[in-house]
Amino acid sequence: MRHEQAQQVDPPRLLHDQLASVSAPTQAWSRRDGSMDEHPIHGLFHGDWRFVRAVELRVDGAPIEHLATSSAGDWALIRGIAPALDSEPGDARIAVERMREVTPGAVLERATVVNGRDLPIDVRIELAIDVAFSPIERVRDGRADPVPVHVGIEGVDAVATDGIRTLRVRSRAGEVEVVDGRVVVRQRAIVQPNDWAGLSVELLLDDASLAVEGAIVDAPSRGLEPTGRPALDHWGERAVADLEDLLLDVGSGAVLAAGAPWRLTMVARDALSAARLLLPLGTTLAESTLRTLAARQGVQHDGSTGEQPGRMLHELSPHRPAGARAGAELPPTFTDSVDATPLWIVLLHDAWRAGLPLEAVRELRTALHAALGWLGQQVGEGFLTLPGGDVAVGDGPELPRDAEGAPVAGPVATARLQALACRAAVGGAALLEALGDDGAPWLDWAERLRRRFRAAFWVVRGDDRHPAMAIDGTGGRLDWLSADLAHLVGSTLLSRDEERTVAELLLDERLSSGFGLRSIAADAPGYWPLAWNGGAIRPHDTAVAIEGLMRAGLDDAARRLAEQLERAAEAFHGSLPERYAGYGLADASAPVPLPDAGAPHARSAAAVVPAWQALGARRTAPAARRERHLRAVETLTVDVPREATAGEARFASTGGASPRRAHVRLIDGGWPPSI
Repeated sequence: MRHEQAQQVDPPRLLHDQLASVSAPTQAWSRRDGSMDEHPIHGLFHGDWRFVRAVELRVDGAPIEHLATSSAGDWALIRGIAPALDSEPGDARIAVERMREVTPGAVLERATVVNGRDLPIDVRIELAIDVAFSPIERVRDGRADPVPVHVGIEGVDAVATDGIRTLRVRSRAGEVEVVDGRVVVRQRAIVQPNDWAGLSVELLLDDASLAVEGAIVDAPSRGLEPTGRPALDHWGERAVADLEDLLLDVGSGAVLAAGAPWRLTMVARDALSAARLLLPLGTTLAESTLRTLAARQGVQHDGSTGEQPGRMLHELSPHRPAGARAGAELPPTFTDSVDATPLWIVLLHDAWRAGLPLEAVRELRTALHAALGWLGQQVGEGFLTLPGGDVAVGDGPELPRDAEGAPVAGPVATARLQALACRAAVGGAALLEALGDDGAPWLDWAERLRRRFRAAFWVVRGDDRHPAMAIDGTGGRLDWLSADLAHLVGSTLLSRDEERTVAELLLDERLSSGFGLRSIAADAPGYWPLAWNGGAIRPHDTAVAIEGLMRAGLDDAARRLAEQLERAAEAFHGSLPERYAGYGLADASAPVPLPDAGAPHARSAAAVVPAWQALGARRTAPAARRERHLRAVETLTVDVPREATAGEARFASTGGASPRRAHVRLIDGGWPPSI
């Protein structure tokens, strides 16, 4: 997207140390102790609006003192003590447990006070909710002035609305009030020794314009088979849970949102890339992603949206236009979508090879022909290019500027895009042949592209011979090493000898940091380890390299890169962010977080599958896999009182919340998977 006129915004903030509970399209962000302060990401979000700025817990008028936090995807359990209720200094006898659980359109907050003293205690529990409706893009920019809302009491609930979005606050036993614009829920109880009292508050978030919803799948899920590597196994469990929490449905089945907090909607590039990496676990997600995009494929030329016949959209707005009827199609955005169309073709081919029935492919035949037509028209007898000027498209490196600071002249052809185009042509040809059509012209097309690439891109720089990162609009080569090389191996663009050459460069310490591949090499002009596109590490690039190296039979190189991602995932507790800094093992003992980089992130989570294959699963597949639960739900340390009824006991354990979203079955194919 083009840069807007400069304006004063808050600097980017670190997100890795914040507590995120996500169940798309809803998310809650706070500090690890559950508190919400002036950090710009704090609050409760639904779709791409923030509804609540803060939820404050007080016990006897004071905040609790934090002890520990357990969390997994869409829930968190925060343990603390209540000093205001303890009479003896240094002897903590009053425990507080705060549970937060997020489901699509709802957030449950539950506080439980446990009396470990010998005498009864008089407990006052209070949750205060600061209502503030703000678009997420303004939250990110530090300009989150809330829109006007009406807050009032309806029956026993508090309701806040701006006419389109509505927040409803309810509690089974607490007293709900509106005090100076805040919603306050209170409960007072006498707690006997070794007993407990709890306050449960449910916040229901609704947006009448929102056209996406959390994907509901009835079948239980099964995760990756344990490998005996603790770090890898923990990463696998957490990554699959993160992926489930990012699932959305826009009418054609489950698709993955790009990631939290900023892109909790479908971005075609991210959804397609993640679904392809997940193919060894089944084709269901790939099929619904393919169908979702095919249903919105371009059919005409529209300069306002960038629509072109056969082109796949870039990003799906989660909102219906003002005044649109329920169920109306969402306005797609095609602008800057260069890689989505060939990625769609590649996913269709790879899903078919992984077990997607040919009849399902046949239903997408028209979309396949249209996508190939768009690709052929865009490339012609040249290269697939990015638009010129001050733009950032796809996930390629940020293009450099000239001596005067002007953007590189466009259009710009990157090596990554040529590999993607070649692979799409070869895969498209195989699909056409399987459908009874003639795929030979596309094989010839791919061979001509290979010859052009070999003549134009390969350079000698110092002691290295390798493909240039890109060719600019004047024909000049940007001849330094970049993570784009990861996308070339296994793409059919290179010969076997060329693939071995590139594999060696991927392991070169200039690119290979010890935590994954840097976006550009450490000796490239403008390299800086904290630069978002000029040195930072994208886990997805390393995952693509691992998967391509395995397809090329270069298993040792794949394993060495997989070990780097495993090391990084362990440091991030199994939830890899979108990017992190390019510092290597010589600079830091653990990966360095990057400001504004969020998690969970779909492509980063999906990176676990090729790493899992490279580090043993591909070679030592068990004869039978066992079912695994992805979430270890941690129970409270107190028991429901004996005199409680069954209904009260159920409410005590769930807080009366909406049912937890069912897990998606990610594994639905045979074993071993096709690669």
